[in-house]
Amino acid sequence: MRVLFALPGLHRFDRGAEIAFIAIASELAKAGDVVTLIGSGPVRASTPYRFLRAPSLTRRYFGSFPWLPILRNEYAYEELSFIPSLLAQYRPRDYDVTITCSYPFTNWVLRRPILGGSRPAHVYVTQNGDWPAYANTSEYRFFSCEGLVCTNPDFYERNKRRWRCRIIPNGVDTTIFHPGTSERRKFGLPVGRLIVLMVSALISTKRVEVGVEAVSMIPNAHLVVAGDGPLRGAVEAKAAGLLPGRFTRLSIASDQMPLLYQSADVFLHLAKEESFGNAFVEALACGLPVVGHDTPRLRWIIGNEGFLLDTNDVGAVAQQIRFAFDATHRKQADRVTRARAFSWAKIGEMYRAFLKEVVA
Repeated sequence: MRVLFALPGLHRFDRGAEIAFIAIASELAKAGDVVTLIGSGPVRASTPYRFLRAPSLTRRYFGSFPWLPILRNEYAYEELSFIPSLLAQYRPRDYDVTITCSYPFTNWVLRRPILGGSRPAHVYVTQNGDWPAYANTSEYRFFSCEGLVCTNPDFYERNKRRWRCRIIPNGVDTTIFHPGTSERRKFGLPVGRLIVLMVSALISTKRVEVGVEAVSMIPNAHLVVAGDGPLRGAVEAKAAGLLPGRFTRLSIASDQMPLLYQSADVFLHLAKEESFGNAFVEALACGLPVVGHDTPRLRWIIGNEGFLLDTNDVGAVAQQIRFAFDATHRKQADRVTRARAFSWAKIGEMYRAFLKEVVA
């Protein structure tokens, strides 16, 4: 198959969707498919796929822009700035199937009619939610695809009667995410404390401030937040008041993330709704106990290996962190085994089977 992945952040950011697309593309290429990525970052050496650069502006430039229909937030502006370059690079005849998780503009470009020919089949991936697939208002009325990848069972149940769907979760590279030796000094972390790790964008839905409150109730705990975002100032101010000397915020390269997981005792994630959440399986693969909001979707990901609860009760979150710390080394092998079910090699096989079905 000749496969195209198109997303503004490819090779520019190491966010969840970008990491997932690059991993899947690499697995498809290793299996023998001809794979191309179009994104706004630079070409990287030694990739098994072809990369075409299509420059765009990042969302940080659009924070003060007016929110209008279609251009509802900075993400939409960022995507719109990608479209002229995408149009310049995209040759429909070169592909059998196109893939994105970006709507509306990228989806529309990849599905545009072709004069005197036919366009390739299009697959939409619900990395950032499934509302384009089921909503029937505003610009969502114009969504379409030949295949819909649902990253969790909730999305599949909601969309299976309307689209050709397949449940395919995100994955983890178990060759680099695995239990290992702590490197706390490398990250400037205290050696003798309970290290609670949050890997999260600093936005309201991630509820990092709740994590600050919960960890402040545990005297020997130190909170590490790996991430950045518009609430950086609010989170750091709250931590300065509640966790003086017991808080670290990091922005590190993706190749350093396995070491950071290996240097923690407990993984904490408080978002109530995640399409999948790569960080959950990364933490499991490194053997960390997971504390999170109790939902069927999260239980589907981590099975019985987590410490889940109603995270609206901050005191209960603190108590669950203590329970998880007591179990840091118990059942570690079970957590690692659970994560192996999400290896990118297995996820790549699932994508390849579905793409072949869609193309056929």
